[in-house]
Amino acid sequence: MVPDTFLKARLQALHAAQNPDGGWGYFPGKESWLEPTTYAALALHGDPASDRAWKLILGWQLPDGSWRPSAAVNQPSWATSLCVQIAAARGEFGEPFQKGVNWLLNTSGVDQDLWSRFLVAFGFAKAEGSASGKGWSWKLNNSSWVEPTTHALTALRKAAPKVSSTESQKILRERIRTGEQQLMEVRSHDGGWNYGSPGVLGLDLPSYPETTALALVGLQNTKGLENAFTLASTMMQSTPSPLGRAWLTIAMRLHGMTMGEQAGNPSRDLMITSVEALSAADGNWKLMQAGGAA
Repeated sequence: MVPDTFLKARLQALHAAQNPDGGWGYFPGKESWLEPTTYAALALHGDPASDRAWKLILGWQLPDGSWRPSAAVNQPSWATSLCVQIAAARGEFGEPFQKGVNWLLNTSGVDQDLWSRFLVAFGFAKAEGSASGKGWSWKLNNSSWVEPTTHALTALRKAAPKVSSTESQKILRERIRTGEQQLMEVRSHDGGWNYGSPGVLGLDLPSYPETTALALVGLQNTKGLENAFTLASTMMQSTPSPLGRAWLTIAMRLHGMTMGEQAGNPSRDLMITSVEALSAADGNWKLMQAGGAA
């Protein structure tokens, strides 16, 4: 497949896989879930297919402002951050957006759960990174992780210009600051990022392409990341993961780097297809750009 068909092929695959309810499953023909639906909606932003997805997403918002992960699961999802980003991209800053932002401002990962404290107390894990940073978790009352923290930071930066009260602005700036600090505190010793903690059971954990890229997305406009980009460039050449390459491409584009186009046929995994579409030179990767200054 020549490079100029890379984006077109992925958008066509997403069109073909959209469910009658307007959402997407993780694979074609499967039940709609929030995560693949939000990524596909971002990839197709500006297309009527994305409008249909947004109608479904709006119906999944819970009274507390969070979004449920599917029609059948009545609990908050970390992907609320992605819903807030879609609302911002659409210029819809009404009640659903404001309630989603408030939910993000009032949730955070638990610094250390009981098991983590046990591991630290007996020398099986390092206590680094738990004192001052405060990120976001996959599920409520769980530890912070790189990916949900990245997306929450992106959403809150986009919300910053639309938060009117002085008190809310103060809270938002502090949450962005502590979220960024959390990402820096859990940085692995090789300069990149693992999924969460940089060490466990007394061992330093290596970085991974996808999570290194996601952390760099979350740390836009942050200084002192030169060695992380050196590592990311090496990862780009060596990783067999299409999702890792797609996120690395997005991260590097967001930091002003020129990236060559990728090639290959779309995956049946619709998450990969959506993120690859976002990463394309003419894709919607700019929707991940940091919003107004917090």
